[in-house]
Amino acid sequence: MVIKIKKKQKKTNVPQATINRLSIYHRSLELLIEAEEENIAENISSSELAKITGITSSQIRKDLSYFGEFGKRGIGYPVLKLIGVLRDILIANKKWDVIMVGAGNIGKAFLRYKGFQKRGFTIKAAFDIDKDKIGKTIDSTKVIHIQHMENFIKENRIKIGIITVPSECAQDVAEKMIAGGIKSILNFAPVSIRHPKNVRVNHIDIAIELEKLVYYLKK
Repeated sequence: MVIKIKKKQKKTNVPQATINRLSIYHRSLELLIEAEEENIAENISSSELAKITGITSSQIRKDLSYFGEFGKRGIGYPVLKLIGVLRDILIANKKWDVIMVGAGNIGKAFLRYKGFQKRGFTIKAAFDIDKDKIGKTIDSTKVIHIQHMENFIKENRIKIGIITVPSECAQDVAEKMIAGGIKSILNFAPVSIRHPKNVRVNHIDIAIELEKLVYYLKK
């Protein structure tokens, strides 16, 4: 039986949490294929996907319904087609160049992490103001003085930036990134960043994430 995936017109009011979960579905299905190799089942049910991801089957069905009619009741989702659709939604087939500011401990860990390239992201350069770091190469990525960042962004048409600097420097770094043409920023500094509406900033504060875990421990 051939199962068709009917795509809906793309919605603009998709919750951010749904987009986050789409990435989890995509990664989980790809890992499933790698683990099962040639023995992978043709279809997967929402309950089976729920066991893999830890997300409820009803939430999975709701998330996917934003983008089309997937699978068929009693049969499930066609795995390979679903992966392809998720790739299209997340633009995961495209390669993205990224720049990073802050070559400290967190920055070095990112530069040495091999998972970014597997997901299509390449850190083209790291920027810093520390003269002891400038000019050095960390796992094939060169550390450049931040004064050259705006031109580098423009010349290489970079659209994504990562901030791993102290909180007091983050706003200034973000403004320089945006001036160069960055449209999406992943901020690891523990401070909110003011930015134009046409720029997306995702904040990741590890201390806040730990506080959330403590809340669930108390329950």
